Parts: sequence; structure tokens; C-alpha cells
Amino acid sequence: MSATPATPATPATPGLPALPVLQADCANCFALCCVALPFAKSTDFAVNKAAGTPCKNLQEDFRCGIHTRLRDKGFQGCTVFDCFGAGQQVSQVTFGGRDWRAHPGTAGAMYEVFPVMRQLHELLFYVTGALALPAAAPLHADLRRAQAETAQWTAADADALTGLDVGALRGRVNTLLLRASELARAKAPARKRNHRGADLMGARLAGADLRGANFRGAYLIAADLSGADLRLADLIGADFRDADLSGADLRGALFLTQPQLGAARGDAATRIPSTLVRPAHWSA
Repeated sequence: MSATPATPATPATPGLPALPVLQADCANCFALCCVALPFAKSTDFAVNKAAGTPCKNLQEDFRCGIHTRLRDKGFQGCTVFDCFGAGQQVSQVTFGGRDWRAHPGTAGAMYEVFPVMRQLHELLFYVTGALALPAAAPLHADLRRAQAETAQWTAADADALTGLDVGALRGRVNTLLLRASELARAKAPARKRNHRGADLMGARLAGADLRGANFRGAYLIAADLSGADLRLADLIGADFRDADLSGADLRGALFLTQPQLGAARGDAATRIPSTLVRPAHWSA
């Protein structure tokens, strides 16, 4: 597939660098998630695949041969993956439109840069969300500085990106995200439950008032959250695989992502933020 211009970056706030697009644009990516990343045979993937090896379903034009049948073919994990726009950034910006098939010499570096770029884009997604919280206004200046630093890294060359201590950057940004979360959740009228990192697999939380709760990194796999009120709950990193969100209220939930919704089960009564899309596999 010939390279096409990447989607333009988001206009910069005065004094800040332009932000890269934080939504995946697969038409401008060289299928990096289908090649660079490994996966293991499980309920999420039908086969094993090593990092740096093209998926067996990848076509010559960098498109998936079973894209409309991924769940039926046992590749549910693909349907809930989101690079937050890192794929097209690496393909069209870092490597200037040179794909790994036509320019095999770029392959190794491209595969190494992609996971780093994805982390940078994910951080930008969360920081952007924190900046949208009125309660976090006291932190906005610090958040904008973190946003600017992270955005500058997304424009760096491959050598700089592979040498970046992205863990240290995540740590600094996460401190700000935690403080922003605390300020926002303080506005919730319910008791603020702390379930950070908790094992809540299969938990029965149907109809629970979970406003302002902390679910950062919690395991909510197959949990029953039907009818639960999750407004202002911090959901960063929460694992919603096969969780029942039927009738749940997720409006105003903090740091909720499209992949989290895609991993869960919901219905027409599930209320979600206007910035996200109701997954196609949810029941009517």
C-alpha cells in the first residue's frame, strides 16, 4: 500500500506544540499492531504469534483479512486493542511513510519504537482527559507542561525514542493524574470506595452506587456491574473483560477508554460519555 499523508495533528494550544491525533487511523498505519506485538493463544487470540512476525491474517495491503469476523474467528483481543494513534505516528512521522515491506531495514527499529509511541499517546489521552476536568484546574498548568513534554517526544526520531526512559515519564505524569483524580472524585456525593488494584473478578456489584470510587488497575473481569452508577469513578487501567455493564451509568467516569468498553458487555441502556462510541457487539 502506498503511503498517504497522515491525518493532521491537533492544533496546538498557544505556547504548546501541536498534539498528534490520539485516535487510530489504520489507513495510514503499516499494520504495526498486527506485526510488532506478540500474542498468546487464549480466549482473546486463536493462535500464538511472536513479536515482529506478521499475523497470518494480514494481507499485502496491510489490511486484516478477517476484520469483520475477528470475534467469530477467535481474535477478540484485536477488537479491543487501541494504539491511541501511535500506529500512524510511527508509520508516517517517525519513519516518513517508509513501510517495513518496501524498506525491510526499518522493520526492527519500527517494531521497537511502536510500543514506546503507544505509551506516549496513551499518556496524552489521559492528560487531555485530566485537562477537561474543571475540578483539576489547580493542576492545569502542570498538566499542560506534562502534555507539552510528552507531545515533543512523539515527534522525536527513532533513536531518541528507543533511548527514552518512558517509565520515568509515566511516573511523573501519573502523579499528576492521581492528583487530578482526587480533586474530581472529591465532588462525588457517594462514599469514595478504594478498590485500587483490587481483585474483583466476578464481583456482584449490580446496582451499586460507585460514584467517585477508585478502580485504578482493578480486575473487574466478568464482574456484574449492571445498573451500577460509575459516574466520577477512576477507571484508569481497570480490566473490564466480559464485565456486565448493562444499564450502568458511565457518564463522567474518569479516564474511561474505548478498549475498556469494547472488552465489556453492555446494552442500549448503558450510559456512556459522549466522547466514546457504543460497541457494535453490545446487545440492543
